[in-house]
Amino acid sequence: MFTGLVEEVGTVVSIVEQGGNHRITIKAPGAAKELREGNSIAVGGVCLTALDIKADSFCADLARETWTRTSFSRMTEGAEVNLELPLRVDARMGGHIVQGHVDGTGRLVGLEPIANADDFWLLIDIPEELKKYIVFKGSIAIEGISLTVAKLDGLRLIIAIIPHTIKMTNLKSLRPGDPVNIETDIVAKYLEKWTQRDEQGAALTAERLVAQGF
Repeated sequence: MFTGLVEEVGTVVSIVEQGGNHRITIKAPGAAKELREGNSIAVGGVCLTALDIKADSFCADLARETWTRTSFSRMTEGAEVNLELPLRVDARMGGHIVQGHVDGTGRLVGLEPIANADDFWLLIDIPEELKKYIVFKGSIAIEGISLTVAKLDGLRLIIAIIPHTIKMTNLKSLRPGDPVNIETDIVAKYLEKWTQRDEQGAALTAERLVAQGF
């Protein structure tokens, strides 16, 4: 489990394709010191397994599905990626619960300065299927960053971003049109499932009553 608080921005130093899968090598001196072979690490909001760990780098293998369904599809050597180690049981819980299971990708529209402020609006166009999970002031992870929804205008997601977040993440390296990983709040997905179960139960009860002549 992760919290969406980025600990380090790593740099992709190599991408090797092997039979449709990809192995990426990421330079990340801070994370490499903490990792052990087989440990989980969130890379751009995607939970991966650390392999072939060196003094200042590690590798991770990406299945074809992971490559095509995440923002890794835009990845090139030199790309910056947000990194976070799993939450320790004795650590404070900042951010929100992030699993590293990407629900889909949005398209970066841009970062627009907020009038009379030092902050920015982060604008992202999201897939239709994710709209139902996003609410005003709700939590959302973008590229593994824990953020708060300011507004959802149709399929345009709007988030207020402080300069520190831009400086300490890969947002500063992204360009309009780039895909970005989105993980919606897990609570919203559980609520949807419970609601569907209740609706199905009510429908079955109604059917039984009709069958019994009520």
